[in-house]
Amino acid sequence: MSGVMKRMGMIFRAKANKALDRAEDPRETLDYSYQKQLELLQKVRRGVADVATSRKRLELQLNQLQGQSAKLEDQGRKALALGREDLAREALSRRAALQQQVSDLEVQHQTLQGEEEKLTLAAQRLQAKVDAFRTKKETIKATYTAAQAQTRIAESFSGISEEMSDVGLAIQRAEDKTAQLQARAGAIDELLASGALDDQSGLAKDDIQAELDRLSGGTDVELELQRMKAELAGGPSAQQQAIEGGNGSAQNQNQNQQQSQPRFDKQ
Repeated sequence: MSGVMKRMGMIFRAKANKALDRAEDPRETLDYSYQKQLELLQKVRRGVADVATSRKRLELQLNQLQGQSAKLEDQGRKALALGREDLAREALSRRAALQQQVSDLEVQHQTLQGEEEKLTLAAQRLQAKVDAFRTKKETIKATYTAAQAQTRIAESFSGISEEMSDVGLAIQRAEDKTAQLQARAGAIDELLASGALDDQSGLAKDDIQAELDRLSGGTDVELELQRMKAELAGGPSAQQQAIEGGNGSAQNQNQNQQQSQPRFDKQ
């Protein structure tokens, strides 16, 4: 059971790692790292400012204690000049206590000053590192963006990008439908020409009807040509025969038309 759980955990971590790798944008990661470095630099600067503030406060206390010590020394001298040795001794005793405080504050002042110098140097080094990281970050981001653009252009030219794949599929579907329609139109034309399908409009004719119409047209042309030859020959009998032949054919056509037309009796 433990082996199954370990395997499931490994599979889950592998899937999660792959999903994170797909969703991760190196530019966003670099920007986040740069932001964290700026926050750290800001904390170091605040630390330098706090140490400098403490140092300045000690300097003010030192100046105040040194002023009190100088004042007590002056008072002791005046008391000793007036013959008040007891007051002069008290003033010097207080001055000695103040001097001890001044010595302690001077030690703390030196310590804070050393810490301030260390923090200032660390802040300067961190600032240099942040500036260098920012330059490198922008360079990497520009290179990544250019590579991404080149990849998209190459995918577009090769037709493997998602957008171009959709366009290619649409073009292929349009070409398939066009070829299908052309094949259907050609098949219908062949069926109409062979007489397998009837033209409901009455405009199209099959091959047999077209051949019959062509032969009929050729016969009329031959008759007209013979009549014109007879007229040019100048023979009255030939001319009369051509006219009579023409009239006869015309009368036969009129009779055929009259027979084909329905009669309507007058009421």
